[in-house]
Amino acid sequence: MDFTSQDVVIIERALRTAMLHEKEEQKTRDYREVLLKLQESAKHALNVHTKTATADHDGIRYDYDDSSDLM
Repeated sequence: MDFTSQDVVIIERALRTAMLHEKEEQKTRDYREVLLKLQESAKHALNVHTKTATADHDGIRYDYDDSSDLM
C-alpha cells in the first residue's frame, strides 16, 4: 500500500494522540513501535526517491534543438 506524505502525517498525528491518551503502558509501547516503523519507512522511501532523482540527473544538459537549419 502506498501512502502519500499527507497520509503519513495524519497517521503519525493519530498515533501520537493515541499515545497521549492511552492508560495502558503496553498499548502505548505498541503505538510507539508502529510510529517508529512508520517514520523509518518514510525516511527510507525519501532516501530512495532522492537517490533515484539524483541518479537520473547527471548534471549535463543536452540541447536537442537543431538550429543549424536556420543558417
